[in-house]
Amino acid sequence: MKNKVYETFAEAVSDIPDGSTIMFPGFGPAGIPRNLIAALVQQGARNLTGISNNHGRVGNQMDVGRLIEAGQMKKMVCAFTAATHPSQVLAFEKMNEAGEIEAELVPQGTLAERIRAAGAGIGAFYTPTGVGTELAQGKEHRAINGREYVLEYPLHADYAFIRAYRADTFGNLQYRLSQRNFNPIMAQAATITIVEVENDIVAPGSIDPDCVHSPGIFVDRIVRIPPDGIWETPV
Repeated sequence: MKNKVYETFAEAVSDIPDGSTIMFPGFGPAGIPRNLIAALVQQGARNLTGISNNHGRVGNQMDVGRLIEAGQMKKMVCAFTAATHPSQVLAFEKMNEAGEIEAELVPQGTLAERIRAAGAGIGAFYTPTGVGTELAQGKEHRAINGREYVLEYPLHADYAFIRAYRADTFGNLQYRLSQRNFNPIMAQAATITIVEVENDIVAPGSIDPDCVHSPGIFVDRIVRIPPDGIWETPV
């Protein structure tokens, strides 16, 4: 069986090339793979396309916003392209207005379904979300049962950065708290899925099958977060 366990975050992201498309889950510290993001900041890959619910937050949090601030992102596909408070102006907004980074706004439900469709092998799907707005301009429309729908396509990625509560050496993952948002569908939608794990990586069979939220078949690399493995000191 292929060894999926990596010793360091730096090793796990070392071969990510310029121009890659990467998925980043979120919804608070429990769901953000901040050690992997920190390692990618240090690794320095550029001209990246990010797929995420948002483009990061203000303050000292380690998230995709750090990659944007470092000039490593060329495009963000996300559900929120503005700060949640009008008084906040984030690096992404400044860079987007200056033409330094491209933005693709996708409604949150559509974003989730486009990611899920990629993992499920669905070629495209119709949704009523966005019909009659700028987001639907130039897209195929179809009337179904008297209602207008717009055609949307899957979102695939070269890599997905995932954070999990527990894993075994085969890559079966258990999530907790807000980790069960975009993590499960992103793990299925990428060519290479890289996971940072909060607890010890156990032997296959140690996790109750009812607690496996992402099967190991979708996971390629696993790194155990050490006891002091906060993002300031990725090891």
